[in-house]
Amino acid sequence: MSVLRVPSWLTMGVLTLCGMVVSLQQTLVIPLLPELPSILGVSTGDASWLVTATLLTGAVATPIVARTADMYGKRRMLLVALSAMTVGSLVAALGGTFLSMLIGRAMQGFGASLIPVGMSIMRDQLPKEKLAGGIALMSATLGIGSALGLPLSGVLYSAFGWTSLFWSSALAGAVLILTLLLVLDESSQRFPGRFDVPGALVLTIILVSVLLPLSKGASWGWASGQVIGSLALAAVSLAVWIPLQLRTREPMVNLRTAVRRPVLLTNVSSYFVGFAMFLNSLVTTQQLQVPTDTGYGLALPVAVAGLAMVPGGLMMLVLSPVSGRMINRWGGKPTLLTGGAVMGLTYLWRMFNHDAVREVVLGNMAVSMGSAIAFAAMPTLIMASAPRSETASANGLNTLIRSLGTSSSSAVTALVFASLTVTVDGAVFPSGRAMALALLLGVAVCTASVLFTVFVPGRERAGKEDEATGAGASGSARARGSGDEDEKVES
Repeated sequence: MSVLRVPSWLTMGVLTLCGMVVSLQQTLVIPLLPELPSILGVSTGDASWLVTATLLTGAVATPIVARTADMYGKRRMLLVALSAMTVGSLVAALGGTFLSMLIGRAMQGFGASLIPVGMSIMRDQLPKEKLAGGIALMSATLGIGSALGLPLSGVLYSAFGWTSLFWSSALAGAVLILTLLLVLDESSQRFPGRFDVPGALVLTIILVSVLLPLSKGASWGWASGQVIGSLALAAVSLAVWIPLQLRTREPMVNLRTAVRRPVLLTNVSSYFVGFAMFLNSLVTTQQLQVPTDTGYGLALPVAVAGLAMVPGGLMMLVLSPVSGRMINRWGGKPTLLTGGAVMGLTYLWRMFNHDAVREVVLGNMAVSMGSAIAFAAMPTLIMASAPRSETASANGLNTLIRSLGTSSSSAVTALVFASLTVTVDGAVFPSGRAMALALLLGVAVCTASVLFTVFVPGRERAGKEDEATGAGASGSARARGSGDEDEKVES
């Protein structure tokens, strides 16, 4: 039990801060990558594992922690994830070696799993009039952290050295752990059962086999044996995992829920939104920093370019409460459509407007606004169709799919930038054609997101599908008369 009685806004604020801190870990060391080989005495390829390790552990931990949160307690698993991130930060700060930093970075990745758990806690504890805004803000932390992580890390590194990045993460984690213990009660919504160990192990193999080629394909070679072998292993493991989950009474991922039309289409749309969101950061960074002789670059110093990206991250923060009101007024589907349309139209505009810093900054801000609106809608659509007993795990799967979208974005964009290049003063940069193709790709994936969202059933249609598929028997919140059908937020 918490020691203090606190208002719901404080619960929402603390959970949101947790989400922002763990999201920062995804981009924490990216500004250091050029310096890490000399700092740690390793190759450039080895240094890149400090990004890959966090990505892998975050992807693996998210569905596992989310599922165990539904079973064993959401506050408990929230504290476990945050503690792992905090200890990992200390290991990286104190070790001073490549191995210690690799272990620390892997442990930091566990923090990403608390975001879907936090959204599930909000569903359990916030009053319905504040739920949409809280979930919108928590969901947007995935993008806010990524957008603000790069400039913040650059400033800390320049002012206090590389260890300051990890000391600051450890301090923030410790403060948040103490605050959670004081502010947050354990959720009364708990559904004990047997944890699906085989399902978790096979899912881990699938995720690692998919994410490793996406992260390392550029350095390994896309036609290399490592990439082909990893993808083949993922395909075989998936063929084993699907029937395993269908036969298991309490599966790691309830595929029958996952393939229901509202959930499936929302998840597919989420993949494309995640792709477009991360593409925004990659494109904006190139436009701001590369030389003007490339035909599109603005040649800003790294620190100035980082500051120019801050407004985009702030837009996600500012738009989150607005997104919550949009959901309450219109529902989840129109909100997701609006977000995808704003992103797609902005990418189209950016194809013809990138000659000045203000145009690049405005384009970055507009895509971030669309991302905030879309990110807010996804969890509400998922929770409207998922049983209450699977709230955290359903959101965990949605978060994982968004992460797969960002990973795919990184891999595809790197391939485009490496394939079409121009040489300036002996250095190789992506060409103007590469930038135009990347922006066109942004238009395409946003269009795909909108098209899939169009076919997400509305409230009445979803209710009919619940009856047709026996959702009431599965224990969905709506069919059990939990009152969720009266909450506009879950549309």
